[in-house]
Amino acid sequence: MSLSRRTAARSVRMLGVTAASAALALSAAGTALACEISEFSASAACDGAKGVITVTDKDPTGVPAVVTVFLENNGADLRQVGKEQTVTGSKKGVTVSFAEDWEPNAEYRVHIVAVKGKKKLVDADIAPNVTTPSKACQADDTTTPPTSPSSSPSSTPSTPSSQTASPPAGTATPSPAPSDSAADSAAPPASASNAPSPAAQESNLAETGANSNTGLIVGIAAALVVVGGGAVFFGMRRRGASHR
Repeated sequence: MSLSRRTAARSVRMLGVTAASAALALSAAGTALACEISEFSASAACDGAKGVITVTDKDPTGVPAVVTVFLENNGADLRQVGKEQTVTGSKKGVTVSFAEDWEPNAEYRVHIVAVKGKKKLVDADIAPNVTTPSKACQADDTTTPPTSPSSSPSSTPSTPSSQTASPPAGTATPSPAPSDSAADSAAPPASASNAPSPAAQESNLAETGANSNTGLIVGIAAALVVVGGGAVFFGMRRRGASHR
């Protein structure tokens, strides 16, 4: 009887130890899966000529977190940078950026608040504070230097357009004066005659005949001759056929 009581007591103790171990394991697992401030990081960088404060959330549980950035001055908040932003992290990391024209060696405080249900998991600052680089952001210099003019001028000067332009319309161009030898060798003009030349008479006759209907009449006569010849030919064939 006493042995059974000892055995029962040992069994109860073992169950208690097992339950406590399970509770500790579940608590540790829950703590490992919870959102923590160590999963957040921040840095200052340049986006061209503009500065930005970037915050990265690597919370694998994906608990939404509210991020707020403050400019620090001797350990006190000087002003808030932009508006607060909400980020939902992942194992690979999710980033949010705050546009800020920061000065070199400036200090910023980044505050994180993460709430799951009614439980506040994180309400702390990222440590340490963000310190900006010692060199301010500068725009990329993409301008090309101006091309230097050629040292040697052109050997052939360009002719002004006014010298090569043609004279304006309506301006008579003076013809060169004939030489004395050309004037002496020229034949004297023929004496004028009142009688019309044969060429003129022929041209008048040609013009009067061009408007007549001679061509049309000749065509009609040729057609009639062809028709008459055909009629005679067919008449002779019929007559020969009847004699046979």
